[in-house]
Amino acid sequence: MTYIPPRRSDGTIQKQREPLPWPKDRPFRILSIDGGGICGILPASILAELERRYLGGKSIAGHFDMIAGTSTGGIIALALGIGMKAAEIRDVYMDRGGLIFPRGSWLTRPLRAIRRLVRYGYDAEVLEAELSRIFQARVLGESTARLCIPSFEGRHGEPWIYKTPHHPDYKNDQHEKMVKVGLATAAAPTFFRSLENDGYLMVDGGLWANNPVMNAVVDALTCFDIDRRQVQVLSLGCGETQFKVTPRRATGGMFHWRDVIRAAMRAQSLNALGQAYLLLGKDHVMRLDAPETPNPIALDDYIRAKDELPNMARSLVEGAGREIERTFLNITYNN
Repeated sequence: MTYIPPRRSDGTIQKQREPLPWPKDRPFRILSIDGGGICGILPASILAELERRYLGGKSIAGHFDMIAGTSTGGIIALALGIGMKAAEIRDVYMDRGGLIFPRGSWLTRPLRAIRRLVRYGYDAEVLEAELSRIFQARVLGESTARLCIPSFEGRHGEPWIYKTPHHPDYKNDQHEKMVKVGLATAAAPTFFRSLENDGYLMVDGGLWANNPVMNAVVDALTCFDIDRRQVQVLSLGCGETQFKVTPRRATGGMFHWRDVIRAAMRAQSLNALGQAYLLLGKDHVMRLDAPETPNPIALDDYIRAKDELPNMARSLVEGAGREIERTFLNITYNN
């Protein structure tokens, strides 16, 4: 008989967490990075451009007190946690993304689309090999940054957040291999198979937290003795998707709602941002994302992402860079 481990939620602490001290005159700065497949080129490029313009090419990771990332954003967060510069991460996406999401020929592309109706479309071994090349045998507890990485556990159907041991209550995840954490948060249904991990079945965190901003905000406010007005958030998206309920959708069936998953991801992101704005004040949350478009880049469209998103990142930093520098980059603390 197959062993099924207990629910992770069975171990939830029943009392309020004891907050760790935090200087009253020091802001708590959060970097939050959405999921979005190969469109992770956008947030990686934004961070790389900030490094180039304002940090003399030095890593941006030390300017944040916590980093949250889902799916491709989780991989970026993990890479920042081992000391990689954003420019190096961007280059991995630009140089190696075509291996993970191969374009294929005029014949294989439609065959892959058909295959994804009944099975995953891409080989997770290729992604695993790339993650192994980057993270090697490192475990989550070795991260120099506080991390929150959402995934979803399928055996029990529960949300799951991998966390570094930045609070004494967080003991479960510190020995998890970073490669496995990266695979768990990025196991997007229909793109990659789910990840078997010690009896659990891990699926992409984008199922419930494609924008992880509130995961990070709640974690910061419960783990540390901080006032919510001390929290400053930089939230990075992977491209806005336009979605409206047209008259045809309003009366339609499965064919008309075939993009409902992407719509749900958009709704979750907008809701999470709205909650963060209400809790912290909109002046304490900066959001950078590509403009909404009816023709979004597909999560596996390496060619379009590589061609379009670096220029989009430069344009976004041109507009918001000085404000980001003033709020997040002027002071480096020893975390």
